[in-house]
Amino acid sequence: MKIKSIIASGLAIAGFALCLVVRADEVTDWNQHMLTAIKAANQSPLVASRSAAIVASSVFDAVNGIERRYDPIRVSPSAPRGASRRAAAVQAAYASLVKLVPAQQADLDAKLAASMSAIAGDEAVQDNQSMLRGIAWGQAVADAIWTWRSTDGLTPAPPAFLGGNAVGQWRPTPPANLSGAGEQFGYMTPWAIPSPSAFRPPGPPALNSAEYLADYNEVKAMGNLTSPLRTADQTVSCNFWAQSTPAWLWNSTALSLIDQNHTTLSQNAWLLAALNIAMADAVIACWEAKYHYVFWRPITAIPLAATDGNDGTVEDLTWTTLFATPNHPEYPSGHSTVSGSGAAVLADFFGDNTAFTVYSDSAALPGVSRSFTSFSEALEEVKEARIFAGIHFRAACDDGQATGIQVADYILENSMQRRHGMGLR
Repeated sequence: MKIKSIIASGLAIAGFALCLVVRADEVTDWNQHMLTAIKAANQSPLVASRSAAIVASSVFDAVNGIERRYDPIRVSPSAPRGASRRAAAVQAAYASLVKLVPAQQADLDAKLAASMSAIAGDEAVQDNQSMLRGIAWGQAVADAIWTWRSTDGLTPAPPAFLGGNAVGQWRPTPPANLSGAGEQFGYMTPWAIPSPSAFRPPGPPALNSAEYLADYNEVKAMGNLTSPLRTADQTVSCNFWAQSTPAWLWNSTALSLIDQNHTTLSQNAWLLAALNIAMADAVIACWEAKYHYVFWRPITAIPLAATDGNDGTVEDLTWTTLFATPNHPEYPSGHSTVSGSGAAVLADFFGDNTAFTVYSDSAALPGVSRSFTSFSEALEEVKEARIFAGIHFRAACDDGQATGIQVADYILENSMQRRHGMGLR
């Protein structure tokens, strides 16, 4: 893009503007653009978590490199004097997204032009060198983050993972019988946690234990496709939490709360970066545990219950789930882990007892939303949605959520810390 010409047109437009339309800031605008781009690219939840973290960390380090308020995620604060924070945030997000979703460059170019023109119009009385410096700095930060994550282990993909046929061991599940997805996320370079295994949960309960029997009977009764015990609202909840990625659900929730609380651009950059690196590291911690324990899914365990060594389990050869089981090992639950981390960051910032509504972006659930009086309440529904859909045992959801919260707590206590003493974020 010819940024100088964009700035010039923005300055010309500003000469005719008598007032400004109230609008979201560039950090939140480009977070929304990111969510739209990820959805249009049909990225999997795993890939979406990585993409969101790349964009959010680039924006944060770009803004922070000018303000120098916090410890950086990756790029040391060294922006040129007088650089525009707003221009830096826009360019960092744009430059990251163009690399992540190159097929959408024309749309991203148009959004870049609109953002830069708005900044030029708002800052018409200033020398446009501020914008040029911000643009150059935002690009430099995005390039540095991209170089770092280009060797994080996403590629090359590992050989197909097929698990095994031992009792309790995961193997491809019907109907598609696909190989295990995303194994490389279990050994990917973390964003902030010490290692992929740093928060590994204790593992699924022993097959001959009372805990496994209770979990088995619960999912067998509640998670069956035709279960008479699952209410209509519980069925809606199961589909709601399955149809959208955690990246969409928790970022859109953050944007709604940001709008309600009138937070600053700096706070927004910090919050969205903390949210997305916590969720990305929760994915890594979860997938490390999944491929460490390689535990079987209910769709496998229930028809094979006669082999599990637990006298209390009763097999059902016809049992099936509410919807298709994801193609990766059962323990721990991915959605519970990632939602645990995302909700923990938002609860730390806004308070756990914050009321909010989550909206689906799925064409299959137009206009469907879920409302909660606290983040804790939402996390309980996430857990039940995985169990009542028939795709997880309760231990996987409980332990996954605990892992996600531990990851978030570690990041909140050790990353992006305020410099020069305590203070409001």
